[in-house]
Amino acid sequence: MTDKVALITAGGSGMGAAAAKKLAADGYKIAILSSSGKGEALAKELGGIGVTGSNQSADDLKALVDLAVAQWGRIDVLVNSAGHGPRAPILEISDDDWHRGMETYLLNVIRPTRLVTPFMQQQKGGAIINISTAWAFEPSDMFPTSAVFRSGLAAFTKIFADTYAKDNIRINNILPGWIDSLPAREERRASVPMQRYGKSEEIAATVAFLASEGAAYITGQNIRVDGGLTRSV
Repeated sequence: MTDKVALITAGGSGMGAAAAKKLAADGYKIAILSSSGKGEALAKELGGIGVTGSNQSADDLKALVDLAVAQWGRIDVLVNSAGHGPRAPILEISDDDWHRGMETYLLNVIRPTRLVTPFMQQQKGGAIINISTAWAFEPSDMFPTSAVFRSGLAAFTKIFADTYAKDNIRINNILPGWIDSLPAREERRASVPMQRYGKSEEIAATVAFLASEGAAYITGQNIRVDGGLTRSV
């Protein structure tokens, strides 16, 4: 049986790191990109490979993809995580900060997706999983650049799904609410119907499901994992 390979960007800590650990436990070969060096260390710990660099750098992303393909000859799963973008009152966000938000929350997905798709086409399959936000469709002034560009990510995801479903390449977004990788605040916990923060491991379990054959008929979707915080009609 061919080893399956998963790439995780911004995978040094938080939800990205939890996803890497879960996929490794499920038998995937792991390649991690992170800016801190923690991702490279975690990848070694998991028996994989890592690159210390930025998911906002096309060269660093290409280095990760090239290393994984050289090592294992394939890419089955891409998990796109992200750091934190600029925050300010909506009309006080500068043009430069809007551009930084786009780099952080939208181009961080588009660039690696562009790189891995040809390999997934050759393999006749693959899964791309983007860690987005619960506030993509119910925006909050707490996270303006995240909400704006991740609603754009939802549009990108749908168009990509429509285009590449014929190649058996799936793409989905996970919409986490308040997760324990964030600072705990009582008013945030109290706002959640389940009355608790989610766990990074719960997001990782959703990543693993969307990567699995059990999710083989799911593409172009936005999956809420937020304890009931947001709702759709």
